[in-house]
Amino acid sequence: MPTSSPPPPSSPPPAPPHPPADGLLSAARRNLRETGHALTHPSHPPTPLLAGAPRQWQRLLPYAAVLALVAIFVPVTINVLTAEYEVDAGIAGALAVAQAAPLLMLAHRPLQAWWIIFPAQILGAVVLLGVDGGQDHAWPWTPPGLIGYLFLLLALGLREQRRTLVAVWLATGAAGLVLFLVSPHRGTDNSLLMFILGAVVLVVGATVRERGDAQRRLAEQETISEAERAQRTLLEERTRIARELHDVVAHHMSVITVQADSAPYRLQRLSDEAREEFGSIAASARESLTEMRRLLVVLRSEGTEGERAPQPGLDRVQQLVEATVRAGLPAELSLPAGLGVVPPAVDLSAYRIVQEALANVVRHAPGARTRVSVSSDGAHLTVLVVNDPPPQTGSSLAPRTPVETTGTGHGLVGMRERVRLTGGTLDTGPLPDGGFRVAARLPLPPASAPSPSPSPALPPTPEDS
Repeated sequence: MPTSSPPPPSSPPPAPPHPPADGLLSAARRNLRETGHALTHPSHPPTPLLAGAPRQWQRLLPYAAVLALVAIFVPVTINVLTAEYEVDAGIAGALAVAQAAPLLMLAHRPLQAWWIIFPAQILGAVVLLGVDGGQDHAWPWTPPGLIGYLFLLLALGLREQRRTLVAVWLATGAAGLVLFLVSPHRGTDNSLLMFILGAVVLVVGATVRERGDAQRRLAEQETISEAERAQRTLLEERTRIARELHDVVAHHMSVITVQADSAPYRLQRLSDEAREEFGSIAASARESLTEMRRLLVVLRSEGTEGERAPQPGLDRVQQLVEATVRAGLPAELSLPAGLGVVPPAVDLSAYRIVQEALANVVRHAPGARTRVSVSSDGAHLTVLVVNDPPPQTGSSLAPRTPVETTGTGHGLVGMRERVRLTGGTLDTGPLPDGGFRVAARLPLPPASAPSPSPSPALPPTPEDS
């Protein structure tokens, strides 16, 4: 039985064809298309130069400049063409208008003005070839035409991008080269001079424009950074307030938990339904405390620990003022002995407002005499901090070492947030004599009978903060 030969090994699959390389010809075509697009499409809207200037005379300055240029170059060009180059008056007038009148467009449309002036300059050079009086004078650029064209290039440098400027410069040099080749025997050819001066003017204009763009972007970034800094300060202050209120709320929730747990032992003859209700209240209070602790972990920054000291209140305002006086700020305090019942949130907010107001006086008006007043009419708690202007240099009240030497610049943010938290109002602002005033009005709850406190015989509760 004949044996079959093994199949020949399969050849490897052909490699996929390489994409065609981007050769020099295709790259040149692409660059030419982009250059042509740059020459025919301005890179800026037709807004006047200095349109965003703050004063009206600055916004009108470009229009006055182009009017002056046209008023100067039109008659000067006519006079030079007729007197020195012996061009017919009618042709000289037409060339002067075509070469100088479009300078009116430099303030808002310099690229469109270039499309008019550049062909007019080439046409003028061709006209000068046919006259006998221009053999011994500058060519192909007449003196007024050369200076006016440099003003045009400066306007282009201040408005257009680099690709457009390079294309205009190369077109100017190419036109000069072609005209030189057409008439190589002229001894006063100034096409090379225009080529060099044009490059200098374009570089100067582009440098000024790019510097202005950089300053504008820097100002925008500073504005954004300032807004972000203010927002960050606001969020940090809200976080700080939330951490402080945790202690206040946790105290009340702990009292509720202890009272609910101890109610079956303190109150006789409670029904089973009442006992279950008290147990449910205690469980809800414990769950609320747990959730607050979780929220506090999220709000607390990494690497920081919770404060273990009790939150301050109006009972420590006297100590705060005394510490400020020892630091060199003459301060007076008016605090009545009996303010009535002040809620913990209002008590803490009032203390923080006084603290921040005194810190601001130390930072911004060191040595200024300051008056702190806390009063209550039963419905509202009023906190008033007023400081005089800072003392003059050499005065006996000149400040010593400041309490705080740095700050974020947003000291009033915390005051506003605390007042908003309690539903009050805040009034701040400078005084006519140069001082400053901070007035906060915080609402107080209506007077009510005090709630029973837990029995002192009960075991202490764990620390909640």
